Amino acid sequence: MELDRYDAIPKVELHCHVEGTVRPLTVVELAEKNGRRLPTEDPSEVYRYDSLDGFLAVFWLVQELLVDREDWSRVAYEAIVDAVPRGLRYRETFFTPARHLAAGQHLEDIIAGLTQGIETAEHETGARCMLICDIDRSYGGAGAVELAEELVRLRRAGLADRVIGLGMDSTERGVDPRDFAPAYAIARSGGLRLTGHAGEDTGPENITDALSALDLERIDHGIAIMEDPELVDRVASARIPLNVCPSSNVVIANRYPTLADHPFRAMRDAGLLVTLNTDDPAMTGADLGTEYRALAAAHGMSFDDMCDVAIEGIEATWLDDSERRTMRRAFEGEVADLAPHG
Repeated sequence: MELDRYDAIPKVELHCHVEGTVRPLTVVELAEKNGRRLPTEDPSEVYRYDSLDGFLAVFWLVQELLVDREDWSRVAYEAIVDAVPRGLRYRETFFTPARHLAAGQHLEDIIAGLTQGIETAEHETGARCMLICDIDRSYGGAGAVELAEELVRLRRAGLADRVIGLGMDSTERGVDPRDFAPAYAIARSGGLRLTGHAGEDTGPENITDALSALDLERIDHGIAIMEDPELVDRVASARIPLNVCPSSNVVIANRYPTLADHPFRAMRDAGLLVTLNTDDPAMTGADLGTEYRALAAAHGMSFDDMCDVAIEGIEATWLDDSERRTMRRAFEGEVADLAPHG
């Protein structure tokens, strides 16, 4: 798609999985490099699924293709250079290493590869990117503790400076957020910021439990919050950000039939601090520009509204106050240059 002014809006992104950014052709090439068989060798057919479980199967397949430091570096680099033309200026991106660690990889090597790719992309593009290490909930609380302990050890040794937070993802159903409280306590003691997927595929009680048990600073997805007005008031008053991914909620989770049915605008109107994100852009076909453009059309939001969404998102970042102020000034200057607004 030809670039337009929705692409030109400067953006932060706080909910994007590096494993979900992998180009289809890169998937094919990594499979060939690492001796893995794919269901198809046609890049256009790689990302086929019809449910959240089907999506997770594809996601896990892509994870299996990342077997060494070079692979992690490549996908981290491509993720940023692909997003910058669509407006990316700053990203705090997830990686989920549980399956790789179970296969014998080392967390230190994964982080080193990601860091190498990010640094190369930052040098070429001027964008910035930090990392959030995600717990895979399907591996349980004990596995999460081991991950948190190793992550904190690496940070204290100066080997994971790029990692600024701990999160959790994968299946919500049948999983109690309280099982992960020990891991989050370890991460908190090690100076990591805290977020977590909640309320994507379940009800608002999943968000309530995660907030109470894990003391989250941000919520990823969180769309079920609109089913509980008291929870909306609590989260809005505390200015706890929700990092929302509308296209993903339609295409991956099948929670809403269309973008027009998504509660993004209602969430903002309720006073919630809501950021707009892609989640897994290669797998949904919705890059940052497409996400902004499509949501505006579906919800009758003006171009100025979408610029406001982008600027407000800076508040949800884990930058320090000085960096946020500097970024806000830069974004406001860029947005002013995009006039006339519609």
